[in-house]
Amino acid sequence: MEKKKISRQQVYTLLVQIGRKDGDGLPDGATGAALMIYASGVDEAEAVRETVAILKQADTAPLDVTGYGTLKEREEEGHDIGEEERALMQRALEENAVIVAQMTPFFEGDTPTVH
Repeated sequence: MEKKKISRQQVYTLLVQIGRKDGDGLPDGATGAALMIYASGVDEAEAVRETVAILKQADTAPLDVTGYGTLKEREEEGHDIGEEERALMQRALEENAVIVAQMTPFFEGDTPTVH
């Protein structure tokens, strides 16, 4: 009987700010956007690299990435994490994927809120 290989993958919560680029799919008049992302990786650096590579393939222009850690790290910091968010994190882990959970476009005059 084969032993199932234990994965070292974890899911990291990332906030990615993107700028404008032709074909990026952002609304007319938007100057960029913030994307809340759940990405799997053996460490946060790998999750960031994979996320940036996928966003570039999707014709977006990643400008900045802020990492918020794993589910466990976020719980230890007292973050309120709902069932929907947990389900997206689990999906990212199971599919070894990068999942965009939320997109907030920025418009001229907006002051981005960074948490």
